[in-house]
Amino acid sequence: MACAGSSLAEIRLFVKIVKRDVLGYYWFEMFMKKSELFLTFLLLPLDVLAFFAAGLAAYALRLHPLLAEIRPVIFNLPLERYLMFLTLAAILWVAVFAFAGLYGARPRPLKKELVRLFIATAAGMALIFSVLFFSRAFFDSRFIVLAGWLFAVVFLSSERLAVRLLQRALLASGIGVHRLAVIGENKTADALIKEFKTKGRLGFKVVTHFKKYDEQTQKALADLIKKEAIDEILLTDTEISREDTLELLAFTDSEHIAFKYTADLFAFAVGRTEIGAYSGIPVIEVKKTPLDGWGAIYKRGFDMFFSALLIIITLPIQIAATVALFIEQPGRILFSRLPDNKKVMRVGQSGKNFHYFKFRSMIKDAHKFRFDPEFIKKYGNQRKGTPLFKLKDDPRITPVGRFIRKYSIDELPEFYLVFLGRMSLVGPRPHLPEEVAEYKPHHRRVLTVKPGITGLAQISGRADLDFEDEVRLDTYYIEHWSPWLDLSILVRTPLVVIFRKGAY
Repeated sequence: MACAGSSLAEIRLFVKIVKRDVLGYYWFEMFMKKSELFLTFLLLPLDVLAFFAAGLAAYALRLHPLLAEIRPVIFNLPLERYLMFLTLAAILWVAVFAFAGLYGARPRPLKKELVRLFIATAAGMALIFSVLFFSRAFFDSRFIVLAGWLFAVVFLSSERLAVRLLQRALLASGIGVHRLAVIGENKTADALIKEFKTKGRLGFKVVTHFKKYDEQTQKALADLIKKEAIDEILLTDTEISREDTLELLAFTDSEHIAFKYTADLFAFAVGRTEIGAYSGIPVIEVKKTPLDGWGAIYKRGFDMFFSALLIIITLPIQIAATVALFIEQPGRILFSRLPDNKKVMRVGQSGKNFHYFKFRSMIKDAHKFRFDPEFIKKYGNQRKGTPLFKLKDDPRITPVGRFIRKYSIDELPEFYLVFLGRMSLVGPRPHLPEEVAEYKPHHRRVLTVKPGITGLAQISGRADLDFEDEVRLDTYYIEHWSPWLDLSILVRTPLVVIFRKGAY
């Protein structure tokens, strides 16, 4: 961390020197207003260089006398032929990176980028192996290929980190920052202003904040634009009239300034659209989720394969949990029946109920306390005012139950539910029928897809999130599903479990 901080300080100093002594303030500012585009463009040649460096490092390592002495080189691979192979591999690799969204203009959080980079690197290597297999061009050295992949992960991650340090240094110096005028007086505006103020790496600076859009606000905005004090306008007022919205949009068009707005609940409900034409008349269909057609087929196949794999991998943990729970309290190991011996149910896709089970983590007949007014009055409901029921220090949880909840071991039997098709590995968490009965109309959007063991809400705060925030994150997942998003969530879930962020 100290090394990274020192590097960042040195970069900042260099930027200030160039800004003051070399280019001059005006031209430097004009050039670096396009810094995002410049750095995005820079990623492509830097990725190619890093890839070639990784390939050459692997080649040099394999032919190094020390390694050759341990394992003699028995193949003939001239450098010219190897460079031709590297060039083809680099083209395929860049195509995979582009498909994975690693050349987007807007930077994503560093952790997410590195996770996506690792996944894309593995996919790129798999693609290269596939091409070699189907073309029957068997490569001379498996060591070079594997070493090249490891070097590529290290070199590409280091390169991306260096670019990100440069970008943060530029933003810290005020270069490339998007200067915002926020319009709207609500919780959304307050949350965004706080986010932009505390997280400078996002590249936004709130210059001014207006409660509403009217004639006086328009004059003030025009003055700020004339002084080149703002670059963009962000509208957070979802209650603004249609006429005022169109007027503001026309104003930003005439002033040639960027316009952003936050989506209201209707925008979240609409999702993606698909336009068709019948008898020359355009008809717009609201697509609830990309998870239809081949998307649904892929996700089901993915769930079946990996749930079976995870069942086998976690079997020793399941057996240990079963023994511990039986010793603590002989009887049922699974929470699958209610005190009246009815099946435990959860609400699944399209609002259909399914039989749910997981490892028992509470005392016998714990479910009945949920409806006990005295119990609720004594311990309180952390989710009061929402359809959900949550206790931070729940007295119903047993000692073994507390441990298996701490590391989400109690949810391991859900892999069987995924294999059976009742749940998915990734999706909104399943809720009780009595909870779903209290949903507002926009809450029911989360029932569009199968419930999941983990999801976007779980890796973003788990039990710490407000219910509305959880719904928004689940809605975003439903509308923007992709295989990459699923992989990203699955890779990040163990980290959230280990550090127990928001786990009650």
